[in-house]
Amino acid sequence: MNRSIRISSALLIALAACTASIAIGSDFTLNIFGNANMDDRIDQADIDLIQQIIAGSAEATMLSDANLDGIVDQSDIKQVQDLMGGRAEKISLIDGNQLNRTLKLPSKRILPLNMRHAIALAVLSGEERAVGVDSTVVERADLFPRMSQLPAVGSTREPDIERIVSLKPDLLITFTNIPSPDALDDKLPEGIEVLRFDLSRSASLREEMAVLGFLLDEPESSQKYLDWYDRYVGEIEERASLIEDKDRVRVLMERERSADTGPTARWAYASETGYTDLVDNAGGINIARGFMEGNKDLEAEFVIDKDPEVIVGLSYKGGYKSDDSEAMKAYYDEIMSFGGFANISAVRNGRVHIISGDFSIGPQLVVGAATVAKWLYPEQFRDLDPVQVHREFLSDLMNLDYNPTEKGAFTYPE
Repeated sequence: MNRSIRISSALLIALAACTASIAIGSDFTLNIFGNANMDDRIDQADIDLIQQIIAGSAEATMLSDANLDGIVDQSDIKQVQDLMGGRAEKISLIDGNQLNRTLKLPSKRILPLNMRHAIALAVLSGEERAVGVDSTVVERADLFPRMSQLPAVGSTREPDIERIVSLKPDLLITFTNIPSPDALDDKLPEGIEVLRFDLSRSASLREEMAVLGFLLDEPESSQKYLDWYDRYVGEIEERASLIEDKDRVRVLMERERSADTGPTARWAYASETGYTDLVDNAGGINIARGFMEGNKDLEAEFVIDKDPEVIVGLSYKGGYKSDDSEAMKAYYDEIMSFGGFANISAVRNGRVHIISGDFSIGPQLVVGAATVAKWLYPEQFRDLDPVQVHREFLSDLMNLDYNPTEKGAFTYPE
C-alpha cells in the first residue's frame, strides 16, 4: 500500500530541539534533507529508512522529508536517489542560522563574500566556480593567486549590489549575520541565492564544510579536509583531556585595542567564537568565561586579579596580507607595557603571544588550534609542529606553493 507521512510544524520543532543529542551519537550530522538517519552521509541507508517511515514501521526524523514539502512519501525516495546520483535540481539544507533553505542545483557561478568562504571554496575544489570576491580576497594575492584577480564587489560589510548583480552568480556564500539580509538578500533579484555559514566554530565547522562539499559535488575533497581536521584536532582534544584540572593553564584571550576600548580595559573574548574555541580545544582556562559572555571590555583590574599564565592577542595585521610583523610586534609591546601588567605571570614569564586571525579562524582553524596548544602546553605537545600543520594546509588542501616561514606574518614572537 502506498502511504505518506505528513510532517507537522510542531513535530519539526520538536525534532529540531533534539538534533544536538542525535548528532552526538554519530560522527556528525550532515544537515541536508534526505539524510533520514541523520548520520554524516546520504546513502542507501537513508532510502531504506524512508521506506520504513512510509510503511509506518519507523518514526520520521528531522531530515527524512528530503524535498521539504511537509510529507514523507515516495517523492522523497526519488529526491535522495537524485542527490546520490548527482541528478537533483534542488537541495534542501539547514544553514548556519538553523534555517531551512532550498537551493537550485548545480551552483556553477559562486561568489564567496569573505576570505573565509573563499578558502572553503578552494579547499573543496570549487575555486573555478568563483566569479567575484570581496576585498579580503583581493588583499591576499599570495593566498588567492586566481581568485584575487576576479572582479571585486566591495567589502563583506558593504557589498556592491550593482556589481554583484552584473556578475550573475547563482550563489553567494557569507556569514550568518554579515551583511544583514536587508543589506544583501533583500536587494538581490530572483535567481541569486544566499547561503550563510560562519565557518568558525569548532563545534560546527566540520558539518558546514561537509554540507558545502556535498553542494559542490566534491566528496573526495570534502573527505580529505575532514580527515585532516580530525587527525589534528582529535589528537589535540585527546591529549588535552588527560591534563589534570590543577595543571590547566589560565589564559586571557583578547584582541588589539581600538579607540572604543576603555583606557583601563582590554577587549576580551569569553565565548561563542572560533577564537575562544582554540583555548577550549587545548584544555586551557579562559579567565573571562563565566564572568561575561561573547566579547567586550574587560577591566584590567579583573585580569590582574585572575593572573593569566598565557595571554593570546588576536591581530588582523600581517597574516597573508603582508610579510611585515612590525604591527604585531607593536601590539605585543603594548601588552607587555600595559599599566599594572608587569607582575602578571604571562608578562613576567614571557608567555604573551600574538596570533593572526588569517590562519587561526575559519577552515584553517586547525592551524590555530595546534599553535595555541603548543603555547599553552609545550611539553604535552612537544612533538606537534604547528608550522608543519600550516604547510600541509597550504600545500595539500589549498594546492599552493606557499612557505609560511618565508611569506606572511602569522605569530609574534615567531
